[in-house]
Amino acid sequence: MTLAERLGAYLSRTSGSPTTIEALSRIPGGASRETYSFDAVTRGRREGFILRRDPAGSLIETDRRLEFLAIRSFAGKGVAAPEAILLEEQGGELERPFFIMSRVEGGVTGSPLAADPLGEHGGAIGKQFFSFLGKIAAEPIDDLPLRQAAVCPKQPDCWRRELDYWAGVIDADEQHPQPIVRAAIRRLYRTAPPPPAKIAVVHGDYRLGNFLHDGAGRILAILDWEMAHLGDPLEDLAWSMDPLWSHPGDGRISGMVPREEALAIWRRASGLDIDAAALAWWSLFASVKGQAIWTSAAKAWRDGGMVEPILAFSGWYTARRHDQILAERLVALGAL
Repeated sequence: MTLAERLGAYLSRTSGSPTTIEALSRIPGGASRETYSFDAVTRGRREGFILRRDPAGSLIETDRRLEFLAIRSFAGKGVAAPEAILLEEQGGELERPFFIMSRVEGGVTGSPLAADPLGEHGGAIGKQFFSFLGKIAAEPIDDLPLRQAAVCPKQPDCWRRELDYWAGVIDADEQHPQPIVRAAIRRLYRTAPPPPAKIAVVHGDYRLGNFLHDGAGRILAILDWEMAHLGDPLEDLAWSMDPLWSHPGDGRISGMVPREEALAIWRRASGLDIDAAALAWWSLFASVKGQAIWTSAAKAWRDGGMVEPILAFSGWYTARRHDQILAERLVALGAL
C-alpha cells in the first residue's frame, strides 16, 4: 500500500467513515519529522491537514507527544498555534508514530538568508512575533496539556539542564575539534545566570523561518514546536534574537524591529522584567545550542543516513557563522 492508502485506512478506521487521501505531498526540510500536506475527503467533504511522522532516523531527538501537546496548549490563546487533531504514538497503519494537525492555507515563510525577508511588512510582523512570544512566556503552565508530558525543572536548574543536554550533543556528534564552542561552554558553566522569574513554556525554536505569514503583515501560524519544554522564558527570547537569523548590518532582528523595540514588546506581553545578565548568558547559550544542532547536521550528512541538502548547508555555512558569532561574544565578555 502507498502512504496515501495507509493514511486513508487509518483515518477511515479512527473516524468510522470511509476516507480517501488526495494531494499528498512531502514538504521538504525539517530535522526531526517527515512533514506532508494532504487533503482528506470524507463523505464528499474535503479538508486540508498536515501530517508529522517520525522518520527512520532523526537529527534532533524529540518526543512527538510533547510537540502535539505543546501545540494543543496554545490553541485559542492568541499566539497563532495551529490545531492539533490526532496523535498516534504506536504508528498504526503508518508504522511510525505521527500526529495530524490542521493546515493553514495561504501562508509563506521568511528566509534568514534573505537580505530583507519580510519587506515592508517587517515592522508589523515583528510586533506580532515578539508579542506572541511574550504571551507564550506569560501563560500559566499548571493546567496546560503540555504539563502532562513535560518535566518541570526547579527554577535554579533551568540553565544547567539545557547546557548539559546541548554540550552532550556536541560530545556525541562532533567529528573534529571545535575550540570556539568549547570555550563558550566553559564560560557558561563558570557563570551561571540568575534564576528565571517563573517557569514557562519554551517553544525551543522560535525564530524567523518557523512561522507562516500572509504576505501582508499578519502572522498566520507559529510552527515547529518539536523542541518545546518547560524552562526559562529568556531561552526563547535569546534564540529568537540570535544574529544568525538576521542579515548582517540590518540593525533589525530578522528584518523585523530593532532590538530594544523587540525587548519592549516582549516585556509588555509577558509581564516580565528582563535581567540583563541572564539575557546575556542565554544569548551566548543560544549560539552554543545552534552549534550543537549544526554539529549533528554535519554528522548526519557525512554518515549518509540523512540526505536532506539543508543538513550539508547547516554543517558548513551555519556552523561557521555561529563560530564567528561565538568568538565575537566571547571577545566582548573578555573570555578570549
